[in-house]
Amino acid sequence: MTVRHVLLDADGVVQHGVRDPFALLRRWAGDRAEELGRALWAAERGPLRGQGDFLESVRRLVPSYADVDPDTLYESLWADITPSEATLALVDRLRGAGLGVHLGTNQHRQRGEHMRTVLGFDRLFDVSCYSWEMGTKKPEPDYFEIALERIGAPADEVLFVDDMEANVEAARTVGLRAEHWHLDRGHDVLEDLLAGHGVLLG
Repeated sequence: MTVRHVLLDADGVVQHGVRDPFALLRRWAGDRAEELGRALWAAERGPLRGQGDFLESVRRLVPSYADVDPDTLYESLWADITPSEATLALVDRLRGAGLGVHLGTNQHRQRGEHMRTVLGFDRLFDVSCYSWEMGTKKPEPDYFEIALERIGAPADEVLFVDDMEANVEAARTVGLRAEHWHLDRGHDVLEDLLAGHGVLLG
Protein backbone atom coordinates (compact mmCIF):
# COMPACT_ATOMS: atom_id res chain seq x y z
CA MET A 1 0.00 0.00 0.00
CA THR A 2 1.06 3.60 -0.61
CA VAL A 3 1.89 5.86 2.31
CA ARG A 4 -0.81 8.53 2.43
CA HIS A 5 -0.29 9.83 5.97
CA VAL A 6 2.70 10.74 8.14
CA LEU A 7 2.29 10.71 11.93
CA LEU A 8 5.02 12.65 13.73
CA ASP A 9 6.04 12.59 17.37
CA ALA A 10 6.47 16.01 18.98
CA ASP A 11 9.46 16.17 21.35
CA GLY A 12 12.64 15.26 19.51
CA VAL A 13 10.95 15.28 16.09
CA VAL A 14 8.83 18.43 15.73
CA GLN A 15 10.21 20.39 18.66
CA HIS A 16 12.96 20.71 21.26
CA GLY A 17 12.15 20.89 24.94
CA VAL A 18 14.58 21.87 27.67
CA ARG A 19 17.97 20.37 26.81
CA ASP A 20 19.10 19.69 30.39
CA PRO A 21 16.16 19.69 32.82
CA PHE A 22 18.32 18.48 35.69
CA ALA A 23 20.56 21.54 35.38
CA LEU A 24 17.49 23.68 36.06
CA LEU A 25 16.39 21.45 38.91
CA ARG A 26 19.86 21.64 40.50
CA ARG A 27 19.62 25.43 40.42
CA TRP A 28 16.54 25.26 42.64
CA ALA A 29 16.80 21.97 44.52
CA GLY A 30 20.55 21.45 44.81
CA ASP A 31 21.41 17.93 45.98
CA ARG A 32 17.72 16.98 45.89
CA ALA A 33 17.38 17.72 42.17
CA GLU A 34 17.30 14.10 41.05
CA GLU A 35 14.85 13.21 43.79
CA LEU A 36 12.57 16.05 42.74
CA GLY A 37 12.89 15.08 39.10
CA ARG A 38 11.87 11.50 39.81
CA ALA A 39 8.89 12.69 41.83
CA LEU A 40 7.74 15.04 39.09
CA TRP A 41 8.04 12.54 36.27
CA ALA A 42 6.25 9.90 38.32
CA ALA A 43 3.46 12.40 39.00
CA GLU A 44 3.11 13.06 35.27
CA ARG A 45 2.30 9.44 34.36
CA GLY A 46 -1.40 9.67 35.19
CA PRO A 47 -1.96 13.09 33.59
CA LEU A 48 -0.39 11.84 30.36
CA ARG A 49 -3.45 9.57 30.18
CA GLY A 50 -5.80 12.35 31.25
CA GLN A 51 -5.91 11.12 34.85
CA GLY A 52 -5.43 14.01 37.26
CA ASP A 53 -4.02 17.50 36.92
CA PHE A 54 -0.26 17.65 36.54
CA LEU A 55 0.12 21.33 37.40
CA GLU A 56 -1.66 20.70 40.70
CA SER A 57 0.85 17.93 41.40
CA VAL A 58 3.75 20.29 40.64
CA ARG A 59 2.34 22.86 43.06
CA ARG A 60 1.97 20.18 45.72
CA LEU A 61 5.40 18.55 45.29
CA VAL A 62 7.84 21.38 44.64
CA PRO A 63 7.73 23.14 48.07
CA SER A 64 8.99 19.95 49.72
CA TYR A 65 12.16 20.00 47.62
CA ALA A 66 12.99 23.52 46.49
CA ASP A 67 12.59 27.19 47.31
CA VAL A 68 11.06 28.23 44.00
CA ASP A 69 7.58 29.20 42.86
CA PRO A 70 6.07 25.96 41.45
CA ASP A 71 4.52 27.79 38.51
CA THR A 72 7.93 29.25 37.62
CA LEU A 73 9.46 25.79 37.70
CA TYR A 74 6.63 24.42 35.57
CA GLU A 75 6.95 27.17 32.97
CA SER A 76 10.72 26.71 32.81
CA LEU A 77 10.60 22.93 32.37
CA TRP A 78 7.42 22.25 30.41
CA ALA A 79 6.48 25.44 28.55
CA ASP A 80 9.97 26.16 27.19
CA ILE A 81 9.44 24.63 23.73
CA THR A 82 11.26 25.46 20.51
CA PRO A 83 9.62 24.16 17.32
CA SER A 84 12.00 22.93 14.64
CA GLU A 85 11.66 25.25 11.67
CA ALA A 86 13.13 22.55 9.42
CA THR A 87 10.55 19.98 10.53
CA LEU A 88 7.69 22.45 10.12
CA ALA A 89 8.94 23.27 6.62
CA LEU A 90 8.93 19.55 5.87
CA VAL A 91 5.37 19.31 7.18
CA ASP A 92 4.36 22.02 4.69
CA ARG A 93 6.05 20.15 1.86
CA LEU A 94 4.35 16.89 2.79
CA ARG A 95 0.95 18.53 2.97
CA GLY A 96 1.65 20.31 -0.31
CA ALA A 97 2.35 16.91 -1.86
CA GLY A 98 -1.11 15.76 -0.81
CA LEU A 99 -0.25 13.70 2.26
CA GLY A 100 -2.05 13.95 5.58
CA VAL A 101 0.38 15.04 8.28
CA HIS A 102 -0.55 14.39 11.89
CA LEU A 103 0.86 14.85 15.39
CA GLY A 104 1.17 11.85 17.73
CA THR A 105 2.45 12.82 21.16
CA ASN A 106 2.39 12.00 24.88
CA GLN A 107 1.41 15.19 26.70
CA HIS A 108 -0.47 16.23 29.80
CA ARG A 109 -3.29 18.71 29.31
CA GLN A 110 -1.57 22.03 30.07
CA ARG A 111 1.45 21.37 27.87
CA GLY A 112 -0.69 20.01 25.06
CA GLU A 113 -2.97 23.04 25.17
CA HIS A 114 0.11 25.29 25.06
CA MET A 115 1.28 23.46 21.93
CA ARG A 116 -2.16 23.74 20.35
CA THR A 117 -2.80 27.42 21.02
CA VAL A 118 0.43 29.30 21.75
CA LEU A 119 2.51 27.33 19.24
CA GLY A 120 -0.41 27.01 16.81
CA PHE A 121 -0.01 23.29 16.15
CA ASP A 122 -3.72 22.81 15.44
CA ARG A 123 -3.22 24.89 12.30
CA LEU A 124 -0.14 22.97 11.23
CA PHE A 125 -1.37 19.37 11.48
CA ASP A 126 -4.42 17.67 10.02
CA VAL A 127 -5.12 15.47 13.07
CA SER A 128 -3.62 15.81 16.54
CA CYS A 129 -3.38 12.75 18.80
CA TYR A 130 -2.60 13.96 22.32
CA SER A 131 -2.35 11.17 24.86
CA TRP A 132 -4.23 13.04 27.59
CA GLU A 133 -7.31 13.20 25.34
CA MET A 134 -7.05 9.56 24.30
CA GLY A 135 -6.79 7.95 27.73
CA THR A 136 -3.71 6.01 26.64
CA LYS A 137 -0.12 6.80 25.70
CA LYS A 138 2.71 5.51 23.60
CA PRO A 139 3.98 2.81 23.49
CA GLU A 140 0.64 1.17 24.42
CA PRO A 141 -0.95 -0.43 21.33
CA ASP A 142 -4.31 1.20 22.13
CA TYR A 143 -2.73 4.58 21.48
CA PHE A 144 -1.97 3.65 17.89
CA GLU A 145 -5.36 1.99 17.35
CA ILE A 146 -7.13 5.18 18.42
CA ALA A 147 -4.77 7.31 16.32
CA LEU A 148 -5.65 5.27 13.24
CA GLU A 149 -9.35 5.74 13.95
CA ARG A 150 -8.85 9.50 14.20
CA ILE A 151 -6.79 9.65 11.02
CA GLY A 152 -9.29 7.40 9.23
CA ALA A 153 -6.76 5.28 7.40
CA PRO A 154 -5.54 1.66 7.43
CA ALA A 155 -2.31 1.07 9.32
CA ASP A 156 -0.18 0.32 6.28
CA GLU A 157 -0.97 3.73 4.78
CA VAL A 158 0.47 5.53 7.83
CA LEU A 159 4.17 6.17 8.44
CA PHE A 160 5.02 6.99 12.06
CA VAL A 161 8.24 8.79 13.06
CA ASP A 162 9.38 8.88 16.70
CA ASP A 163 12.63 9.45 18.58
CA MET A 164 12.04 6.49 20.93
CA GLU A 165 12.64 2.94 19.71
CA ALA A 166 9.99 1.48 22.05
CA ASN A 167 7.32 3.64 20.42
CA VAL A 168 8.49 2.70 16.94
CA GLU A 169 8.37 -1.01 17.75
CA ALA A 170 4.91 -0.68 19.30
CA ALA A 171 3.58 1.09 16.22
CA ARG A 172 4.90 -1.70 14.01
CA THR A 173 3.08 -4.33 16.08
CA VAL A 174 -0.18 -2.53 15.24
CA GLY A 175 0.74 -2.56 11.54
CA LEU A 176 1.95 0.99 10.99
CA ARG A 177 5.10 1.65 9.06
CA ALA A 178 7.48 3.27 11.53
CA GLU A 179 10.94 4.81 11.65
CA HIS A 180 13.22 5.90 14.49
CA TRP A 181 14.59 9.43 14.04
CA HIS A 182 15.68 12.37 16.20
CA LEU A 183 16.27 16.00 15.29
CA ASP A 184 19.97 15.58 16.04
CA ARG A 185 20.27 13.16 13.09
CA GLY A 186 19.43 15.88 10.57
CA HIS A 187 16.61 16.29 8.10
CA ASP A 188 18.51 14.78 5.18
CA VAL A 189 18.35 11.49 7.06
CA LEU A 190 14.62 11.94 7.66
CA GLU A 191 13.98 12.62 3.98
CA ASP A 192 15.91 9.44 3.13
CA LEU A 193 13.74 7.47 5.57
CA LEU A 194 10.61 8.91 3.99
CA ALA A 195 11.90 8.06 0.52
CA GLY A 196 12.40 4.46 1.66
CA HIS A 197 8.62 4.31 2.05
CA GLY A 198 7.95 5.91 -1.32
CA VAL A 199 7.47 9.44 0.00
CA LEU A 200 9.50 11.47 -2.49
CA LEU A 201 9.56 15.25 -2.12
CA GLY A 202 12.02 16.16 -4.87
